[in-house]
Amino acid sequence: MLTESQREIIRTTVPALRLHGERITALFYRDLFAAHPALLNIFNPVNQRPGGQARNLAASILAYAANIDRLDRLGGMVEHIAHKHGSLEVRPEHYPIVGQYLLGAIAQVLGDGATDAVLGAWAAAYGLLADIMIGREAQLYAAGAAARWDGYKTCIVVKKEPESDSMVSLYLTAADGSTASPCGANGRSPA
Repeated sequence: MLTESQREIIRTTVPALRLHGERITALFYRDLFAAHPALLNIFNPVNQRPGGQARNLAASILAYAANIDRLDRLGGMVEHIAHKHGSLEVRPEHYPIVGQYLLGAIAQVLGDGATDAVLGAWAAAYGLLADIMIGREAQLYAAGAAARWDGYKTCIVVKKEPESDSMVSLYLTAADGSTASPCGANGRSPA
């Protein structure tokens, strides 16, 4: 839970986020991937090139800060991000790493403005948001586990069927012989 003084600090950083948000997130991604290149597999590299992902993250952080007193307004955004994270296998252990590099980027960009109080408030705010996301993603993983497996699974292509000049359907089966279909009830996956 955030204290009122932490909420006030978050509210007062909104103008800085409007001005420097994309710079913060660009530094965040640069430093995160330099230190943890294995995390590239959970970020779409196509979105990284034109800066779209940095822009989207900056907008999400700004929305979070601007609504720090009314987090219920962020339900749609949280739901969208949770589903995206679920599709990319984001796990609870990724959140502390992301938090470390996000706070580091905030400190770099804000310089002397990144006081202990500001960084402490943002650490608490990030922790609260991480808990919300982890909780929602756990619900999604649990619901998905009932219908399929959790994590990656090796599959075998059993049939490849041309659908058009630019599309092919792949029919898959689980390599371990399990009956859980990797691509839905009919085992068909558009490729």
